[in-house]
Amino acid sequence: MTQQPFSRPGAIDLSGLNRPAGGAPAAPAGGGGAAPGGSAYSVQVNEQNINDVVQASMTAPVMLVFYSTSRVPESVAMANDVATVAGEYDGRFLAALVDIDQAPQIAQMMQIPTVPLILVLLDGRPASQPLQGLIQIDELRALFNQMGQQLTAQGVAGRHQPRVAAGPAADEDGEPALDPRYRPAQAALEAGDIDGAVAAYQKLVDANPADTEAAAGLAMAKVLQRTAGVDLNAAREAAAANPDDVDAQTLVADLDLLGGHVDDAFDRLVELVRRTTDKERDRAREHLLALFAAVGNADPRVLKGRQKLASALF
Repeated sequence: MTQQPFSRPGAIDLSGLNRPAGGAPAAPAGGGGAAPGGSAYSVQVNEQNINDVVQASMTAPVMLVFYSTSRVPESVAMANDVATVAGEYDGRFLAALVDIDQAPQIAQMMQIPTVPLILVLLDGRPASQPLQGLIQIDELRALFNQMGQQLTAQGVAGRHQPRVAAGPAADEDGEPALDPRYRPAQAALEAGDIDGAVAAYQKLVDANPADTEAAAGLAMAKVLQRTAGVDLNAAREAAAANPDDVDAQTLVADLDLLGGHVDDAFDRLVELVRRTTDKERDRAREHLLALFAAVGNADPRVLKGRQKLASALF
């Protein structure tokens, strides 16, 4: 694997945990098992969220664990152990678990030669040589402890925000339970306190810019805030009479989005970007990007909208 340079003053030295060539790896505690998870500081990685996981490493280290349920069943238990140990550090680390059977493109992209394998990411880059082979949970705790000490010495003090613990948590109606991080914002929305919801989501985003769910919630709450009390017909008439007025066009785009006319909202602002220049164009583009965030970057309508925006810009 080609290693990228570590951007911190010194790389994390994990050489003491590397397996000697030809050595038999120790079996991890617990043997094989079901899909890993269970920690508030672990996430299952797929092609939709891999960029978010890399972005999260700008805040604090990410332990990227590659395993295979079919090729090395024992690696599932090791991935579980990494998630468990990460959860013991209250956000100092995030365990990012990649089942290469389910996400082979990620393994190919990162040139993963074998599984199981652990790669430490920090500042978006590998921070150490990869660790290959099965590792017992006691060794994992030693690894995390060593990293924690070195990070403290280097002044790295960032922490990840807790994520939804893996597992079928559900409420009394059988629906997936709401992540407790978002309860204040959701409660504000249910109470009709849009300003309070914006403030609650803003607090989450300020604490962890990599929290894409909070960012999406903030963007949508701001749409609700901007459209509160607006007369739909009057807004559409104003936009029709002033096709290059950024305020008029963005307001109708917000209303279209709330009404479920997502493509119409995007197309309106793409055409506004195409027609305007300088500061007005920047305002239209930034508003469109905010609507992309509200819908979600993985949504195919957003992907199509981004292509149209690129065409309008260039």
